[in-house]
Amino acid sequence: MLTDITLGQYFPGNSLLHRLDPRTKIILLFIFIVGIFIFDTPLSYVALSAGTLLLIYVSRVPFGMMLKSLKPLLWILIFTFGIHLVSTPGETIFRFWVFNITAEGFWQGFFVSLRLVLLILMSSLLTFTTSPLELTDALEMLLSPLKRIGVPAHELAMMMTIALRFVPTLIEETDKIMKAQQARGSDFSSGSILRRIKSLIPVLVPLFISAFRRADELAMAMEARCYRGGIGRTRMKVLHIALLDYIAAGVVVVVAAALTGVKLWGLG
Repeated sequence: MLTDITLGQYFPGNSLLHRLDPRTKIILLFIFIVGIFIFDTPLSYVALSAGTLLLIYVSRVPFGMMLKSLKPLLWILIFTFGIHLVSTPGETIFRFWVFNITAEGFWQGFFVSLRLVLLILMSSLLTFTTSPLELTDALEMLLSPLKRIGVPAHELAMMMTIALRFVPTLIEETDKIMKAQQARGSDFSSGSILRRIKSLIPVLVPLFISAFRRADELAMAMEARCYRGGIGRTRMKVLHIALLDYIAAGVVVVVAAALTGVKLWGLG
């Protein structure tokens, strides 16, 4: 189960998505997220789903890795679908005990779950095709206008990226600790809920110790390299907006305009 968590992983490559400027990818992802909640017609969902599948194909990221990013949230998707299935009023198509399953509830639950799936896939696609260093620089540049009102843009970007970067490391560390405990006779899958929670204590204690040790080592390494924040800091790879970024932005604007027309004119 822990190995199914792909948050923060980077998949090296040279696809069109890998070559896009990370600032462009973050802005377009934000537009996509807004579009998911604005465009709610069936035709819009078809277009957004087709666009997501096309981007996954273009990125050359294995489809199995994309599906693994959905597995940790599978129960949330099922729960969301079930809640809408039995709580949305409408024409009853099936009755189970005290629950009325309606056609409106089915479609409402399906579309809400589809929104979550698209959101997870596109967010995973961003981290799969963008290295942590590029993500840090992009976030810092996008947050830089907030420096005028005293927001520490560099520090915020650094913290978010370091947290994202160490998620796979901590997951791997947790998996090793759990296997070591199981080799000593621990059982994490049987017994009552209270017993399972108690059995996780021998895992959490060394995990926290390991996390604090890694954080201290990282702080000492950054201090040894004379790290003093973003003031006067140079970059090995300077970000540049290229023709490919303008083309990607233009395609997104055209698609957004088309979906807006579909929604306003009720064609979907």
